Amino acid sequence: MPRDNSIKTVLIIGSGPIIIGQACEFDYSGSQAARSLREEGIKVILINSNPATIMTDPIVADRVYLLPLTVESIEQILEENEIDAVLPTMGGQTALNLAKEVDELGIWEQHQVRLIGVDIKAIDKAEDREQFRQWMLELGVPVAQARIANSLLEGKETAQHIGLPIVLRPSFTLGGTGGGLVFKKEELEPALERALTASPIHEVLVEKAVMGWKEFELELLRDAADNVVIICTVENFDPMGIHTGDSITVAPAMTLSDTAFQLMRNTAQKMMRDLGNFAGGCNVQFALNPETEEIIAIEINPRVSRSSALASKATGYPIAKIAAKLAIGYTLDELKNPIIQTTSAFFEPALDYVIVKMPRWNFDKFKGADDTLGFQMKSVGEVMAIGRTFPEALQKACQSLENNATGLSHISSSRLKPEDLMETLKRPQWDRIFRIKEAIAAGVSIKTLRELTQIDRWFLYQIQDIVNLEDKLRQAKHLDNIDTELMWEAKEMGFSDEQIADQVRDCSAEEVYEYRKKLGITRVYKMVDTCSAEFEAKTPYFYSTFEKKALDENTENILQNESRLQNKKKIVVLGSGPNRIGQGIEFDYCCTHGLLAAKECGYEAIMVNCNPETVSTDFDIADKLYFEPVYWEYLWEIIEHEKPHGVIVQLGGQTALKLAQRLHEKGVRIIGTSFDNMDIAEDRGRFSDMLKALDIPYPRYGTAFTTDEAIEVANKVGYPVLVRPSYVLGGQRMRIVINDDELEKSVLSLLKHLPGNKILIDHFLDRCQEAEIDAICDGDDVHIMGIMEHIEPAGIHSGDSHSVLPVFNLPPLVVDEMVETARKIALALNIRGLINIQYAIKDGKVYVIEANPRASRTTPFIAKAYGVPYLNIATKVMLGENKLKDFKVVQKLDGFAVKEPVFSFNKFPNVNKELGPEMKSTGEAIRFIKNLRDPWFRTLYKERSMHLSR
Repeated sequence: MPRDNSIKTVLIIGSGPIIIGQACEFDYSGSQAARSLREEGIKVILINSNPATIMTDPIVADRVYLLPLTVESIEQILEENEIDAVLPTMGGQTALNLAKEVDELGIWEQHQVRLIGVDIKAIDKAEDREQFRQWMLELGVPVAQARIANSLLEGKETAQHIGLPIVLRPSFTLGGTGGGLVFKKEELEPALERALTASPIHEVLVEKAVMGWKEFELELLRDAADNVVIICTVENFDPMGIHTGDSITVAPAMTLSDTAFQLMRNTAQKMMRDLGNFAGGCNVQFALNPETEEIIAIEINPRVSRSSALASKATGYPIAKIAAKLAIGYTLDELKNPIIQTTSAFFEPALDYVIVKMPRWNFDKFKGADDTLGFQMKSVGEVMAIGRTFPEALQKACQSLENNATGLSHISSSRLKPEDLMETLKRPQWDRIFRIKEAIAAGVSIKTLRELTQIDRWFLYQIQDIVNLEDKLRQAKHLDNIDTELMWEAKEMGFSDEQIADQVRDCSAEEVYEYRKKLGITRVYKMVDTCSAEFEAKTPYFYSTFEKKALDENTENILQNESRLQNKKKIVVLGSGPNRIGQGIEFDYCCTHGLLAAKECGYEAIMVNCNPETVSTDFDIADKLYFEPVYWEYLWEIIEHEKPHGVIVQLGGQTALKLAQRLHEKGVRIIGTSFDNMDIAEDRGRFSDMLKALDIPYPRYGTAFTTDEAIEVANKVGYPVLVRPSYVLGGQRMRIVINDDELEKSVLSLLKHLPGNKILIDHFLDRCQEAEIDAICDGDDVHIMGIMEHIEPAGIHSGDSHSVLPVFNLPPLVVDEMVETARKIALALNIRGLINIQYAIKDGKVYVIEANPRASRTTPFIAKAYGVPYLNIATKVMLGENKLKDFKVVQKLDGFAVKEPVFSFNKFPNVNKELGPEMKSTGEAIRFIKNLRDPWFRTLYKERSMHLSR
């Protein structure tokens, strides 16, 4: 069935600010859908309030509305544009709920707008828990014993009837919000109240908990002709009881028998075909009894989801792109597989590798948070790793997390006794997989671990293989005693050089690398092609692995390495790794624009990143994508293989910046600002010396490595003081203290969590005003991108403050002084590219707090507010392709733009919600106001000091 030609203009609804449970996977799917529709000549209008996304960039849609996701905003868009259809399946739960609300008010009908991709009946069937249950029973699909409750009394009666433990699943929510497991009678009432409040329709499904069952997810696509294709089967490493967003997941499914798999496939297809008017991507979740192989349906999501983004990256099959085309009438057999072009999209991908996704948590930001994992999602980001075997992919995923793990190794110095480990494993926490490995190494049996964790034995045996190999390495004692065979085995199992070095005496990772290189053991790169090399593919999407020699010396490399070298100048862009508080989607926006600008300048743009939710890791954004950990060993072998012209570290946040020193030591060219100048900005002592020489005021400060030194410094600079480690992001572990006792506590905590880190102690300028500048410098000239004034007083992290662009309350003389100091600093540091400078203003005097010689969290916000492609300009300046004078910049902003921080405190009800110098917001929204009389702004300004804490 060809496409529906009556659809000329489509409205795509985005997912709004990043919150736990709804992250940048919807930026990826939304921007892919917009590009897919525009290929068909369809005009795309887009609404989203998140300025940090690629999807809200002018390059993605014909018209972008940066407005709150409300009925009023939708009405405004419908009045200003002739829209034929709305696609609500690309913006997560937020978009579905909004589409339903607009429908109930009769607004779609009034403006003659059709819902495409899904209809309201399908949304209700899937999202309303009671309708879903009844539908499953009609279809003959087993579900867990359950009843619906609309009040506290009904909930208590149902729980009594079913018997504990129970699961609470509120209707129309995302990321398991408000849901959870109830084991004890006394927990029931508060849990029910939370669940009923979380549901917009005050409805909760009270369900018998199927503890210890295995959980599987199927990603499917369906077209208007009822064709259904299964893209990927994902297995959860963790059993039922842990939200799939917080579970380690594996693709393809590892422990599923063929009979159970076929039953799941057939059931999922039956559900898809009976869903109603639906064409697009869908996610179905099942629980499987490991003893009897009986299955029950848990839920169906009639939209693209977190798992769709993972499945797209895992298989190379662009689910959102195809789903958008199915929504406008195409059938699967009419569309080509975009990667191999010779088969249709009605072709199930085949994997000749293993994918492991691991979540990334930020419990350290939420003091007092319950870090037990359950039905409510708590992770803030995720990583994905590709390997030839499960142990290799698992260890690569651990190396991607950026939490000091060198593989499935110890991430903390605390070692527990076997009995304590067993006690710890009864309660699932974020580090459980590391504790399982520790328990196996301590001699706990697989049988006992299986009983404690309910994790499938197959996975536990795989971890045991890692432990056994670690023992073999330890027995070798010295690097020279590790023979070629053992080194091959270790590298094929995903051991990093650092991990191997830790097992033998007096050895560094660098020595391991040189030693294995001498043995001829280096990485080879394999292509992700959707078809296990059955057809010829030209996709530039690679992962690394280790393979023993295939043929003789002359041809072996040609056969093994699928990453062919091009005779072109290359630029490597370093990504920002997993999303976390302080380093989120903003940096993916920066990396994507960096890649596009490098391509425009004629370079081969190469991306290195491990985050499956991002636009930058889409198979057709970079000329070449290496889906690898942003970890030194992997990066260095990519550089050895590709021999790039240079590496861009300014766009990937602190993750990329931290690798600059090693690149510099290896003689690799850093594009833009030199390493030494970056180091001056990051090193408090060198930076203050520079400010002193430039006669720029800064708060009194000192540095310390011990508590005694810290107390001495604090008394010299004067309390209150701000205590923080160096080279961190999001104000990690920053504290404001007012006396020696508080200081000692704070410093001891820092030394425990970040041993060896230099501690910075600044005099804290109490009750001052904060502001910041983002600028671009080409070495000769400085362009001020934007000056932002914070609404909240000093002491609240800039990422958690409301910022107003341009400034609204600072005297012109102060603004002029800020601009002048920004110019001086940028030129003194010989910045080539971006810089962010933070200021404190007290009694009319301007102090410089810090300078970040990279893209900042606010760079995308300024670019969207002024409508200027600043990242494109900055990248071309970094590359030396252009000077600032080559660009004609026109800033378009009528009134003011306000950056509004968004928090996910609802996931942690017992946490102190006060704000301070450590960042806690998970996302942001942008709001435009015409003038300072705006009622929303006046309320905000009046309440500005309410959140302030020490």
